[in-house]
This record gives sequence, structure tokens and C-alpha cells, in this order.
Amino acid sequence: MIVLDTHAWLWRTSKPDLLSGPAREAIEAADVIGIAPTSCWEVAMLALKGRIELDRSALVWIQEALFADRVLLLDLTAHIAVLAAELEWEHKDPADRMIVATAIVHDAPVVTKDRSIRAFPGVPTIW
Repeated sequence: MIVLDTHAWLWRTSKPDLLSGPAREAIEAADVIGIAPTSCWEVAMLALKGRIELDRSALVWIQEALFADRVLLLDLTAHIAVLAAELEWEHKDPADRMIVATAIVHDAPVVTKDRSIRAFPGVPTIW
């Protein structure tokens, strides 16, 4: 299993050329492509704020993207929520903290271009 950061999920679904070679290879090789529920919220918020443009409503885009082969919407558990809050990490972005905590609980690397996540020593990353 791998966990996609929100932008990696967006790019895999809509603009795969923006993914790095190693990211594409990891996605192709993964038996399960995990999506944190926080990424659904982030996609909806980004669309609402006009920071991304989707070709359909955010809900329809998300539902269709989650239906893709090998994609699994991972549960947001109390364990993940508490771990995200307790991470020894100066990074304040709650969405990033939830994605990282999700990956830690599932013992999976995060596919991300985000330098803050890649610099966090508590989770392996791919880019």
C-alpha cells in the first residue's frame, strides 16, 4: 500500500504528467492506493476557493476518483486523529498531519512532492 498526498491524487487522476517518474512507478506497482479522507475535504475546499478547477462537481470528481482501480478510501480513526495531533513535527497544516498519520498507521509511504512532508523523518516518502 501507498498513501497519496492530495496533489498526487489530483495529478494521478487528472494530470499524470505532473507526477515524477518514481511517483508514477510507485503508483503503478502498488497493490492498494490509499486515500486519506482529509484529501477528499482538501479537494472540495480547493475547488470551492478556486485554487483548482474540476471538470465536474467536487463530489462527483471525488466519487469517481475513489472508484478507480486499486484505490481505497482509508478510514479516519480515533488513532489517526490523535496521532496527527501528537506528531512531533513543527508543521501546522492539519491536512498534512492527517495524511502523514494515516500513512504511519497503515505502515505505508506517502507519495508527495511536498517538501515539509518529505523532510519529516517519521514516514517514508516517494517523489
